[in-house]
Amino acid sequence: MRRWMAAVAAAVLATGCGGGDDGEAATAPSYYLSLGDSLAVGVQPDENGQPEETPDGYTDILHRTLYDSDSTLRHERAGCGGEDTTTFVEGGLPDCEERYESGSQLEEAEAFLAEHGGRVDLVTLTIGANNFTDCVDGVRGTGSGAAGPGGIGIDEECVADGLERVETEVPVIAERLRTAAGPDTQIIGMTYYNPFLALMLLDGDPAGEAGEAAGEEPGGDELAERAVGVLTQLNESLTASYSAAGIDVADVGTAFESTDDEVPADSGTGMPVNLQNVCDHTWMCDISRGPDIHTNEAGARKIAEVFAGQVD
Repeated sequence: MRRWMAAVAAAVLATGCGGGDDGEAATAPSYYLSLGDSLAVGVQPDENGQPEETPDGYTDILHRTLYDSDSTLRHERAGCGGEDTTTFVEGGLPDCEERYESGSQLEEAEAFLAEHGGRVDLVTLTIGANNFTDCVDGVRGTGSGAAGPGGIGIDEECVADGLERVETEVPVIAERLRTAAGPDTQIIGMTYYNPFLALMLLDGDPAGEAGEAAGEEPGGDELAERAVGVLTQLNESLTASYSAAGIDVADVGTAFESTDDEVPADSGTGMPVNLQNVCDHTWMCDISRGPDIHTNEAGARKIAEVFAGQVD
């Protein structure tokens, strides 16, 4: 938080010592630009299970946290639900394209950074997960993979294509954002948690009402294990691309303990740590509004905390 505290101190000092134009300059806003997919715009299921944007995404929570230290900070919320790496670069997603005068979210971000010069203090980026949502069938908000147990399935050709696009397009995104932002603007990209760990519930693992609703059909553990493998590849690729471009990484995958499959001795549910985190922080184990891959408010707060820990 040092940068934000320093900004406040500088503004107070300038206001006390200067006048006229100096006073106006001291109160000029600084900006936080958030980019990405549905997580960046706080999408959650409503009471009928339909996804809707909310003002309580992790980016909104992060902004409120930073605003406490810098009241000049404005949040430019430029994300759009449904964006994958390809549409982020090229545009073409109908629900998103209408938001961007420049053509794509990446081009809109570049235009914003060019227009606001050195006044953008922070850029956050969440992109890549939607390369794979069409690879899974049977979960709300996902696509039409080959059906498996309980109607859930993973399309391996789709997975391979999604990984290939992450590996080729995220470096382009990272380099273009770094070039547009310049060396003094901090950029933080995130890794992902794994909502599909909830597929383990298909095997009847204890999870209260969610487990009962899912039944005891075989194959959930195998599907969840495959999802862990895909997530590991995704997060490793994202981390490598961001680091190579001088972009900091908010390691959400680690914060959600996505690979910890141990059951704590004091567990009240019998679920491993990673699955418990998914049930606690997303809508995947909720039978009234889900299953839905998005974070609930607790999950959004958790992600915001990871980002806040990376802010200079």
